[in-house]
Amino acid sequence: MIEPWQLPLLFATAFAAGFVDAIAGGGGLITVPVLMSLGLTPQEALGTNKLQASFGSGSAAGHYARAGVVPPSDCRRGFALTFLGAAFGTVVVQRLDPTFLKRVIPILLLVVAAFVLLKPRLGEADIHPRLGRAGFDLLFGLGIGFYDGFFGPGTGTFWALAYLLGLGFNLTKATGYTKVMNFASNLSSLLFFLLGGHVLFRAGLVMGAGQWWGARLGATLVVRRGARFIRPVFFGVVLALTLKLLYDARRN
Repeated sequence: MIEPWQLPLLFATAFAAGFVDAIAGGGGLITVPVLMSLGLTPQEALGTNKLQASFGSGSAAGHYARAGVVPPSDCRRGFALTFLGAAFGTVVVQRLDPTFLKRVIPILLLVVAAFVLLKPRLGEADIHPRLGRAGFDLLFGLGIGFYDGFFGPGTGTFWALAYLLGLGFNLTKATGYTKVMNFASNLSSLLFFLLGGHVLFRAGLVMGAGQWWGARLGATLVVRRGARFIRPVFFGVVLALTLKLLYDARRN
């Protein structure tokens, strides 16, 4: 059970996570370990995390939409496919061992970090898209959506890179679209955790309030400052996520 004195800690944790997540993803690096440290089972920590993360991704997505970064009508197909992919991934993870992904994902994230470091002008402006929109939504909506439901770490990073390279978006636009797709997969996974009874509502709602305001602040700064502000945070989150996953893999 979550004690009353722990609720302000959870609010502050979620605020920080929402702020970081709205800019570059990786908020789960902050929230899941804190929830686990308070004695929640892995299922409860992940389910409660999906509840509070839905507030953060929803807040950021709404802000990007109101700022004109993301037209909602342009996201319908991608949102639906991502929701479907995440639902499938959440079902499959309950039957299969995700050990393989735990070993492979840190390597992929290191490749992403190296690519971003070696391409200092990546995301400063829109470039010619390499994929058609329908094919992009189908491939990455189902693929990254499945990954988020099945395992999850680095989802925002993979989405941002997909938009940068696949559709040629600038980094601000890619970040906005990423949060819409994160919202889709968060809602989908949350539904299954609710059905399994693995969500602590009091903790999740308090954290959801923190996520909402943290994500709003982060999204506001992204819209105002653009790629030069996003890049160092994005790179730092990728490295932190990689080191965390490598540590976990070695410990297990």
